[in-house]
Amino acid sequence: MPRCAVVIEDDADTASLLEFALSSQGFDVAIAHDGQEGVALVTALRPDLVTLDVGLPGIDGLEVCRRIRPVTDAYVIMVTSQADEIDRLIGLETGADDYLAKPISVRELKARVNAMFRRPRHFVESADAAPEPAYVELPATDEHEVLRHGDLLVDVDAHRVWRAGEEVELTPTEFDLLATLMRSPTRVWPRALLMQEVWGQSWGETHHVEVHMGNLRRKLGDRRGQVRFVETVRGVGYRLRAAS
Repeated sequence: MPRCAVVIEDDADTASLLEFALSSQGFDVAIAHDGQEGVALVTALRPDLVTLDVGLPGIDGLEVCRRIRPVTDAYVIMVTSQADEIDRLIGLETGADDYLAKPISVRELKARVNAMFRRPRHFVESADAAPEPAYVELPATDEHEVLRHGDLLVDVDAHRVWRAGEEVELTPTEFDLLATLMRSPTRVWPRALLMQEVWGQSWGETHHVEVHMGNLRRKLGDRRGQVRFVETVRGVGYRLRAAS
């Protein structure tokens, strides 16, 4: 069955380029030219991938990303013509998985999409689904992987995380980073090795690791001087702090 992609882009030339690149990767592509239409398409189609222009008319790309995150775990690539690093960081904090700068390189887009889809995807339930019961701890088995570290619990198969009994909402990339750290709790993970493990690539900017790791630590409640879960090993990378 073909994968589905939604392109949310107001520039016709860029939209056509994205449609061509993703179609050649085997996606069925739908195009929205503004934010409202994009939210509606994502809600209706439940795509596997969304490319999202930051500078949309009306509802901008950052707000679109916030609105679609509760209804989809699709990979989201923000597309921006702005060189300001702050815009990119804000885009990633809304739940985006990556960003591309205009003018778009088709080769780079394909490489990043392929890297993302080498990681398993997990779907959210629809908004009208029946409420889920409170989480019950299950023993880890060959069929059901559960990771524990202090009062942090990760149900890998359900793609859910709890801290001190309260559920923590993570993006797919943040979840993959946390699960990687928790599977080897005493290991120090260099940024380049995390790129290979989580992104499936040994090339690229380790800046991506730093951005997503910063978002993960914030959601887990880690603060400067009050690190409980993920600590930085200066000049090397990251590791889990010993459970107290």
